[in-house]
Amino acid sequence: MSSRDHNPVKRQRPVTEVRSAVRFPLRLPMRVVTDHGALETVTANISSSGVLFEFDQLLPVNARVQFALTMPAVTLGASADVVIHCVGHVVRSYASPPRCHAAAVIDEYRFTE
Repeated sequence: MSSRDHNPVKRQRPVTEVRSAVRFPLRLPMRVVTDHGALETVTANISSSGVLFEFDQLLPVNARVQFALTMPAVTLGASADVVIHCVGHVVRSYASPPRCHAAAVIDEYRFTE
């Protein structure tokens, strides 16, 4: 037996992204407030734990973000629209021309009507 026979071939498994919540491909215009000011954006997708935003510039990882999502009353079976005020932080930021993307985890939220 040669030395090659004793060295097992290591197979690399494909890298898969682990997601903790289902993403919904919702494109909602909104304003995101950061420590450096307010930015107009559009969401690419939303989940119960985070949001993927599209911007004209990169946001740094760990940047604090604040934003509000308006959920239509008819969608929730409520008597009025519900606004969810969210505070989170950027966990991933990348350029994907022609836009930049920032994924933010929602750390805190509160509901208002």
